[in-house]
Amino acid sequence: MCGYTGFTAPSYDAKQTLEAMMERIRHRGPDASGSYIDEDIALGHRRLSIIDITEQGDQPIFNEDRSLVLVFNGEIYNYAELRDELLRKGHSFRTETDSEVLIHGYEQYGADLLPKLRGMFSFVIWDKNNKELFGARDFFGIKPLYYAQMNGSFLFGSEIKSFLPHPRFEKKLNEAVLESYLTFQYSPTKDTFFEGVCKLPAAHWFRWKNGGLTVRRYWEVRFSPDESPSLDDWVSKISDTFRDSVRAHKIADVEVGSFLSSGVDSSYAAAVADVDKTFTVGFGEDERYNEIGWAKEFSKAIQKDNFSKVITPQEYWDHLPKIQYHMDEPLADPAAVALYFVR
Repeated sequence: MCGYTGFTAPSYDAKQTLEAMMERIRHRGPDASGSYIDEDIALGHRRLSIIDITEQGDQPIFNEDRSLVLVFNGEIYNYAELRDELLRKGHSFRTETDSEVLIHGYEQYGADLLPKLRGMFSFVIWDKNNKELFGARDFFGIKPLYYAQMNGSFLFGSEIKSFLPHPRFEKKLNEAVLESYLTFQYSPTKDTFFEGVCKLPAAHWFRWKNGGLTVRRYWEVRFSPDESPSLDDWVSKISDTFRDSVRAHKIADVEVGSFLSSGVDSSYAAAVADVDKTFTVGFGEDERYNEIGWAKEFSKAIQKDNFSKVITPQEYWDHLPKIQYHMDEPLADPAAVALYFVR
């Protein structure tokens, strides 16, 4: 997990403002930080190193003539193939990161790069020559991207809380989203609980220029059933697809772990992925809410170390405010608590 934040129309205290905004998301990237500021924009990044863990992978990242500037959160699983393709087209790379593939890919293809990507991502690219900001979010909205147009500035970032230190940001409750939250137990639309703050929908890009904002969808699910293969053929195809996806997700220059509940899904993923370690969280001693014993047995069977944690009632209530702070918006999903303790 990494994080970024930024804004257009910087004021005289842009550096101090950006540093305060970056500090709000330090938890997303403890390994390194970087920034870029000019007369039109301020970009800040907090890095958690996964691919190319050297300083070369620090962000922001530039293209060859430094006319494009990128900050990025996520992983591009097919970056090696895309890198080779871009090298053949004459681009030169200074790092081994997947993030540099994005900036050269955008330089080559523009928004048409997005359907070529395989991964989870959100990123923004500042085009110095055209004074234009381009941002995009992955097909399924795994990685977050929020934005707000307020008092002459366009703010953007991985978390809403990064906007709070900005002098032009107005913190107001958006009561209109309460109805949808009580219906779906989360905020399902582009609107958030902060008035004027939106989340870029999954599979969408935005382009901001001269105070104008354009948002477009670049991909959508199309269901075209094929009834010709046999059941056995479908079983093999699904298995091959799953294994290929797992291989892609394991690309990293650090250890890879797996969250293991001992259910069918997580057990199958942990076994196929051949991860380095497994992690399990439970509540109390009742096996209806605590599968640690089963998870340890399964980890032993696949010869992996399991690290477990039992959350006590006191820990649950003590940490709930902090968990909600990190969520930015209400989310009625108890798994969020377990995931927090896996961190």
